Amino acid sequence: MVGINEILLFLFSVLVFPGLIFVTLLTMLSEWWLRKITARAQKRMGPSYVGPFGILQPFADFIKLITVKEEIRQKYSTVKLAKVFAFLGIGAVIAVLLLLPLSPLRLVSSYDIIAISYFCCVWVPLAMIVMALSLPNPFTAGGVSRLLSIYAICEPAYFISILVPIALVNGLIGSEVPYSVFETSQKVWILWSNPVTAIILFLALVAVTVVTQSKAMLAPFNIPEAEQELIAGPMTEFSGPLLALNNLLHESDLAVTLLITTYLFLGGPYPFPHLSVLGALVFIAKYIVLLTVVAIIQSVFGRFRIEQALSTLVRYSLIPGVIALVAAMAVSAFSI
Repeated sequence: MVGINEILLFLFSVLVFPGLIFVTLLTMLSEWWLRKITARAQKRMGPSYVGPFGILQPFADFIKLITVKEEIRQKYSTVKLAKVFAFLGIGAVIAVLLLLPLSPLRLVSSYDIIAISYFCCVWVPLAMIVMALSLPNPFTAGGVSRLLSIYAICEPAYFISILVPIALVNGLIGSEVPYSVFETSQKVWILWSNPVTAIILFLALVAVTVVTQSKAMLAPFNIPEAEQELIAGPMTEFSGPLLALNNLLHESDLAVTLLITTYLFLGGPYPFPHLSVLGALVFIAKYIVLLTVVAIIQSVFGRFRIEQALSTLVRYSLIPGVIALVAAMAVSAFSI
């Protein structure tokens, strides 16, 4: 029978850490860093007025959308449906966090990477697409069609790429819990010391980096929301609280993608234990490095056309991911 302590721990994990409050804070701080680095690369100031160094600007923007900005409704829009799927998408992000070693609840099981991929690669994109289609508009439809084209490549490429470190750890080192994110995050550092597995991991890491850029619709993969062509693409009709929820879902998807990459490829808090002070500092440093790489890529590339975006995804994410996974399985089979 479930005790009161287990119930309280579950509620704390869902609502506080690593749940709703934590993911909101992480999303806002990540957005601030992304905007700041991008602005500096383009010789602008970026967020500067609200809070020290403008660090509270994303919070101010979110609160303004929730409390001040009007929510525009049109005759054929279904704003309630859009909000329902926004909450479902945010719930999927929280579910992913509960399955990561970050969570004090520690939900560890065999093949939990499939559950994580299900929430990341199915529910989050589905939520974004349904939200956009709930407010019909010619620009929205055009943006969604481009978004679907990108998702059709980047989501399979993402799943293939994150399987690489898990397959290597399971095949070469062994795991008490097969294909577990927690086990992989504890042992993946060993693979970087081997030249063969290091090359395979690096290839998969490149693929994941390209996919992350496209999942977040950041330059050069921001064609679904091309201002000059589609105004804002899938988000053309969003305003007020609905726009705030969309932004939270969009940015939290980027944050959780980087968290998964930090654990699976960089070992999370290694060389320190999980949920320790030094481990937390190391983990934050690795996360910031990945986020900075995303910001730099966004700053130095212009927007691709849709055919260029799809071609780049195939060349630099799907194909390298497949090659890395095949190599990982071959190396694992050969060692056996």
